[in-house]
Amino acid sequence: MDFLAGIGGGAWTLIAFIIALSIIVTVHEYGHYIVGRWSGIRAEVFSLGFGPKLFGRRDRRGTYWQVAAVPLGGYVLFHGDANAASAGSGREVDPSSRRQTLEGAPLWARAATVAAGPVFNFVLSTLIFAGFLLLRGVPVETPTVGELAPVPPGVEMALQPGDAILAIGEHPVASWADLFRAAEAVPPAPGHDWTVRRDGAQMVVRGPDPMPARIGGVAPGGAAAAAGLRPGDVVLRVNDQPIARFDELRSHVEAAEGQPLTLQIWRDGATRQVTLSPKEQDLPRAEGGFEKRWLIGITADNYFAPATEAVGPFSALWQGMVQVWTIIQSSLTGLWAMVTGQIGACNLGGAISIAESTGQAANAGAANFIWWIAILSVAIGFLNLLPIPVLDGGHLAFYAWEAATGRPPSARARDLLSGIGLALVVGLMIFGLSNDLRC
Repeated sequence: MDFLAGIGGGAWTLIAFIIALSIIVTVHEYGHYIVGRWSGIRAEVFSLGFGPKLFGRRDRRGTYWQVAAVPLGGYVLFHGDANAASAGSGREVDPSSRRQTLEGAPLWARAATVAAGPVFNFVLSTLIFAGFLLLRGVPVETPTVGELAPVPPGVEMALQPGDAILAIGEHPVASWADLFRAAEAVPPAPGHDWTVRRDGAQMVVRGPDPMPARIGGVAPGGAAAAAGLRPGDVVLRVNDQPIARFDELRSHVEAAEGQPLTLQIWRDGATRQVTLSPKEQDLPRAEGGFEKRWLIGITADNYFAPATEAVGPFSALWQGMVQVWTIIQSSLTGLWAMVTGQIGACNLGGAISIAESTGQAANAGAANFIWWIAILSVAIGFLNLLPIPVLDGGHLAFYAWEAATGRPPSARARDLLSGIGLALVVGLMIFGLSNDLRC
């Protein structure tokens, strides 16, 4: 995707956002469509995009598949629906075909069809997360050197792929947790003694600092992404002060308290400078609650990747589902914290910040872009399940009422609640956009 990034910042951000949104919404709407079809509900139109039709064709089941002019989402129009939002039976329907409408289908069929959209979003994310695990594997249990990364001048590197790490300095290493503890214990230096087992023999070789100021990941939407930092960049100086460790970089970021920082980084054999301003964010504490921290949106990495082993498809799928559930839990925690005032309202972003983050993820490469699509897909699935009328969760709440009482809500109550829900959704969208502009 790098060649598309040359289109220009704003245009590329818009293109990346449209691509991501189209994929996520198409999967969401296909979930509604296919489960509706399996449940005996007939779809009349499946549209990629909104507005005037550009082209399309009708399949043998009578569904018209089309591409529309405005590529911001899509919809399924079921038989008998008044509009693309599946808002009631606004057209005359032959009594003999009422069972094929969403409103005339049994309760179980309606609930399954509506729930399928968010569920398919979660399935998409699970498959993406599982696919990454299948392609990359998981670290082997014993800390072992995998692929080596380039190192800046002055950094010592005599490690080789396949080296099993036994100690760093005087600190023994038997697990990855031991490696992290040893990294914290040794002093900053361009090189350390690493005890390794290589080809069956134990030896001591010179290796780099185990906690270098090397960037492993760049979070879309963060200050680092906005400044163009990439995974693999090594920070050499902060405000012209040399640093060797990631902890030193973290200290500079926290001490700046939002003031601009000039970083000298090493990338592809050359140095360059970038300027960025840390952002204050609310982070969850391990013991509960939240704390405010100044961040630039990066994670640390070493000068070598861990050696990996293959993971089976069932294990990958399970871990993919765990990742989806973790994101949902984090979303629930953040939403509750925002409602109760534990964190600031600026944590709610709008379309502008989402589009910017999507463009930054795409600029970081295809893998980062696909991973970001998985995260966004979970978020959209989660939001659609909120019990707000006009969202899928609102429809499911109506169905739950019907299941509990034996009758659906009255048309008047449904219309009133749907109006309130629409106002709430529009209000949240406007509030998110205002946050994008002022926060």
